[in-house]
Amino acid sequence: MPSSGPGPGPGHGHERAQAPPGERAGAKRGPAPVSAPVRIADAGAVRLLRPGDRVDVVAARADGVPGVRVLASGARVVSVPRAARSGGPEDVADGGGALVVLSVERATAARLAGAGAASRLAVTVW
Repeated sequence: MPSSGPGPGPGHGHERAQAPPGERAGAKRGPAPVSAPVRIADAGAVRLLRPGDRVDVVAARADGVPGVRVLASGARVVSVPRAARSGGPEDVADGGGALVVLSVERATAARLAGAGAASRLAVTVW
């Protein structure tokens, strides 16, 4: 026999939305990540990276002024282009360093691109 009393129940518009498997109900999602190519000054450090690694990217000013700043924290390595892994001639032609592709938020990608033009970038592996 169906209940006819007051209160939430089927048909009263109070059903809870089901969260997709692996997610909490009501969990907020951040901005969608983008892939950002980043030139790291130390090609040897890039050769140690593997897809899936988590890294912090730090910037040291190229003009010798002391101090560093963290540009990205916990960025996921998407790929390490083959030239970076082999230390190929592309590294020398581009002024040294090596390229790594990171998954970061769009705003972080913009910070990395801007800093890469004026600073020497380095990574620390988590």
